[in-house]
Amino acid sequence: MKKLLLLAVFAGSFQVLLAQDLKKVQTSYLLGRFEDAKAEVDKVAADPKQNTKPETFYWKAKVYAAIFKDKNLGAKYPSIMKDADAAFQKYLESDAAFAQVKDKGAEGFFDMYATAYANGVKNFNDKKWEDAVNNFKTAVSYSDLIFKNKWSNANISFDTTSVLYLAYSCQNAGKQDDAAIYYSRLADNKVGGENYIDIYKFLAMHYTNTKNEAQFKKYLDLAREVYPKFPWDEYEIDYMDQNLTLAQKSALYDKEDAAGSLSEIKYLQFGDIFVHAKQKDDKLDSASIAKYNLKAADAFKKAYTKNPQNGGLAAFNTGVIYYNIFNEYDDHFAQNIRSMQALNADRPVEKDPKKKAAADAALKAKLDPIRSANSAIEKPMLENLDMSLEWLEKAYNSLKDKSNRNATEKGVLNKSVDFLANLYAYKRDRNRGKDPKAVDAFDAKYKEFDALHGKF
Repeated sequence: MKKLLLLAVFAGSFQVLLAQDLKKVQTSYLLGRFEDAKAEVDKVAADPKQNTKPETFYWKAKVYAAIFKDKNLGAKYPSIMKDADAAFQKYLESDAAFAQVKDKGAEGFFDMYATAYANGVKNFNDKKWEDAVNNFKTAVSYSDLIFKNKWSNANISFDTTSVLYLAYSCQNAGKQDDAAIYYSRLADNKVGGENYIDIYKFLAMHYTNTKNEAQFKKYLDLAREVYPKFPWDEYEIDYMDQNLTLAQKSALYDKEDAAGSLSEIKYLQFGDIFVHAKQKDDKLDSASIAKYNLKAADAFKKAYTKNPQNGGLAAFNTGVIYYNIFNEYDDHFAQNIRSMQALNADRPVEKDPKKKAAADAALKAKLDPIRSANSAIEKPMLENLDMSLEWLEKAYNSLKDKSNRNATEKGVLNKSVDFLANLYAYKRDRNRGKDPKAVDAFDAKYKEFDALHGKF
């Protein structure tokens, strides 16, 4: 019994000594003598018998946080933020119920939060991205504790601004995966408003670049919910363009087109994908390229149909596709004519009737297949010519009276009238000696558009 009593007395004496030592720390702290408080608390923390107590960690953390907050003292102790944070982590491990905070206040947590935030802003403005990341990480971790435990009167779950700054800093530091983590936190909470849309744009682009379909779809859906008027279809098409094969894109287009789920923007972007199919897959043969060109024309037509009043660019792209197809046919047609002219020029002059008949028959045998080829070419050539005219005129009519044309639209309008002049001149010249009325009509159209060269 005596031994037990002695142990009890000893334990009580130890608690008294600890209280006395921490009283010195508290007194120096309250007087604003933080270096003295640090010296005292370091003595207490150096004692193996005392450095496991929650109150020791609490006061060490609180004193170190005050030094971190003091600009001059903070400069004197360069590692003070790291040291203060380590002390706070020890405190959190030893006092899960926050008994010390409830008894003595959370001032140290606020000092860490406010000082780290202020330092982070300065680092950010100075473009010291790594330092900004470190400070904002600290600010976020302490603000989370403050708001989670309702030590502040503010009725918020987390500090949006600190998290946003941290995400920006990570992004600027080249830590894209880390930036995505913090942007995701904001997006998960559906943070919205004029200044936050870039959060969702970043996430869409990041998960496109990292080929993470599940995360991409998740944050694109959130983006559409928070910013329903923004054209998020562009990002969806961009994901598809970067991560699907050309065959998969084509199949997806057919599926969504049949379902009627494609918007004007999606049609435009699918059209752009198909018209540049050769760039996406340099192994495509000429037949496949021709197939994708027609698929592009189909997409651009449907984009125009969705919005004829603003469909000038879609109509122009359609017209140019048919113009290029017409030109290919026309080149073959012209080459065939040159081949026939060369054969005629090389025909030997025969005076002997029998030899002449044989030579004519031989020449005819060479010319007939070429004539047949041109007969087969002529119909699709003229059909594509007329299709090009139809869509280029739609582009012209859509843009000519538009009052607020941008530079691209002005360029398209100028190119449209030049294409139209060339095509009507072709039709005029092709009908010479055959149909005088058609010649006059096509010449009038040629003059109409030729007069508009460079006017827009």
